[in-house]
Amino acid sequence: MGFAELSIADIAAEYDLEEQAVFELCDRFQINYKNERTCLALEDAKAIIMEILAAKTNSEAG
Repeated sequence: MGFAELSIADIAAEYDLEEQAVFELCDRFQINYKNERTCLALEDAKAIIMEILAAKTNSEAG
């Protein structure tokens, strides 16, 4: 599995979220991390980003 060039902090900044929210998503998807500078595996980063986008779409639609 390849690694994305995205850390937890990068994802939080890109999607205007608190780092804690991304940590919670990692925990929900059972993704291991050490801290906000942890670079995520490509598939893990994709799963988190898809969840963030889905949540944003749902909040905008509702």
